[in-house]
Amino acid sequence: MAIDIAQRLNQSAAARWTVLAVVAFTMMTGYVVAKEMSPLQYLLELPVGQGGMGWTSGEFGLFAGSRGFFNVFLLMLFVGGVILDRTGVRFAGTLSCVLMLVGTGIDYYAIAVCSPEPTSVVTFPLLGLSHTPVKHQVLLASLGFAVFGIGYELCGITVSKVIVKWFSGKEMALAMGIQVALARLGTALALAASPAVARHWSIATPILVGLLAVGIGLVAYLFYCAMDSRLDRQSGAAAGNAVDESERFHFADLRLTMRNPGFWLITLLCMLYYSALYPFLDFATKLMIAKYGVDPDLAGTIPAILPFTSIVLTPLFGAMYDRMGHGATIMIVGTVMLTVVLMVFALPVGSSALAVCLMLVLGVAFSLLPAVLWPAVPRIVPMQQLGTAYSIIYYIQNIGLMLIPVVIGRVLEAGTAADGSVDYTAAMWIFTGIGIAAIVVALLLRQADRRHHYGLD
Repeated sequence: MAIDIAQRLNQSAAARWTVLAVVAFTMMTGYVVAKEMSPLQYLLELPVGQGGMGWTSGEFGLFAGSRGFFNVFLLMLFVGGVILDRTGVRFAGTLSCVLMLVGTGIDYYAIAVCSPEPTSVVTFPLLGLSHTPVKHQVLLASLGFAVFGIGYELCGITVSKVIVKWFSGKEMALAMGIQVALARLGTALALAASPAVARHWSIATPILVGLLAVGIGLVAYLFYCAMDSRLDRQSGAAAGNAVDESERFHFADLRLTMRNPGFWLITLLCMLYYSALYPFLDFATKLMIAKYGVDPDLAGTIPAILPFTSIVLTPLFGAMYDRMGHGATIMIVGTVMLTVVLMVFALPVGSSALAVCLMLVLGVAFSLLPAVLWPAVPRIVPMQQLGTAYSIIYYIQNIGLMLIPVVIGRVLEAGTAADGSVDYTAAMWIFTGIGIAAIVVALLLRQADRRHHYGLD
């Protein structure tokens, strides 16, 4: 049986940690691409004559939110989750890497080749666009980012299921913490290095670096597939990529997950938490320039503090959760820290030193909640529904990640004065409101844990 095989295989520490290193590296390359454009907002919005693309804040928000377009409107995350549960991690992971590669290639073509001059009038009421002129370059780049988003999210749920398979009953929270830490390293490298690379070469060069990165990630995942297949055969499993019937997803079983209040609370908490955090990072570099007077060449390094901090802390908190528990309580602490920091960013006070301190605190929050949230899902959802459960979580999360950047971009565009100065107050209060809602959900989750005995705390 496939589950028994996985349990025998994960007795080998060398095998399971090698698997973690390979799949976490692949996921890290996706995170590089996911955030490589975020610190370039300032350059993209410069006039063409000054080396920019003449984008508006609204166009940048449209691009930043486009990663979730297909996942939300075409239900691709549901499709991906079912593909994962019915075909296995080898096929689904390879497909995800190919989609990331194709999407990044379209992005590179849009920025490197297409002219930023032609525009089209776009009407999309669900995104607040009503007869809005948008550059063809922005639309093509958004298409590429949307294709990338399908592969990126499918890769995330696939890697999560790989870790559950190999670390079930072992150091699962620590393993997930290390995977998240490496992903944060990808985010940090993108935020810190992209502006310097773009200024030294061109705006398109960081995207080319990301394209090469996801290509290497695909090769790494193919190595995992070969290793996984060989170990399966050595353990007496049937050759190929078949999923054992005891692990296979059945639509009739999905109702058990859909009726689970703990699952929906974790899903909602995930959406709120990441909808406040990741869109904030998308706009944080220009915030450092506009509000705190940070040099544009260095502005990306301050938001990069957040993922760099989490590189160390996420595995540490994951190991603590493995040993001590209190997962539901930790989620409350993480959401409170997140909300307080966002609230201070909304206040009309500050300096670059305060911004650095706030990012350090936010880095702790960025580590606390993911270190316990993702390992908590297998405590609530059975293995045969895990891929689909993760896909539902990512789907709901993508709704927030799609809409919030568009909303923030429009708010910032409305708050831009004639001299080009931008008022971030309203945008930061929106983020703060999302954080307050996350605190409420985290409190409800702890109550549900005590009532239903999930074992989170």
